[in-house]
Amino acid sequence: MTIIAEFTLGADEFILGQVLSRDPNTHVEIERVVPASRRVMPYIWVHGGDLEEFEETIRASEHVKELAALDYVDESALYRVEWEEEVESLIHGMAQTDASILEARGNEEWYFRIRFDSHTGLTAFHNYCVDHDIRYRLEKVYSLVEGEAEGHLFDLTPPQREAILLALEEGYFEIPRQVTLAELATELDISEQALSERVRRANNKVLANALLSQSVADLQ
Repeated sequence: MTIIAEFTLGADEFILGQVLSRDPNTHVEIERVVPASRRVMPYIWVHGGDLEEFEETIRASEHVKELAALDYVDESALYRVEWEEEVESLIHGMAQTDASILEARGNEEWYFRIRFDSHTGLTAFHNYCVDHDIRYRLEKVYSLVEGEAEGHLFDLTPPQREAILLALEEGYFEIPRQVTLAELATELDISEQALSERVRRANNKVLANALLSQSVADLQ
């Protein structure tokens, strides 16, 4: 049975967190992590703060082999970080236990939502953290079926779910629109661009899950 675990931990508990939490004005989201030989290459979104200063700080880290800026969108940027060999215990632990990162975000404190193929994987990950002195706080553990009942059916992150629900409730998708994106962004106290990204990603996940899964069912 597929198991999903949600946990939090301080940035000082893992190297990636230590490196990325240098600027308190920035908020970081891990887009995905790609294993490359004995290295990991996280793709991260950085929101707010001085992006130029952030880049200089990250490139100066002894743990970073390369930082590549892939895209800039207003006050946000997408980066690929190539890590030095085997320095990130937490991420390597996830890789060794076949965990998939569904969501990861934070600065001084980080929130992770990860998926395991079974309870055995979760147990192995916990044992790995104990062996490597990684302290975390487990917030919730549930099966994929239970997660669907609690609102994870379309694999939306909490910010994406909040954004698309607010847009729906206040008439953003109506014709004509009852509210502007700028007005919704003000309610959520985020930038208009950040809200636009959340709504687009949420829409993409909902449509992909609803329409593509239905297309497969129609073929069966």
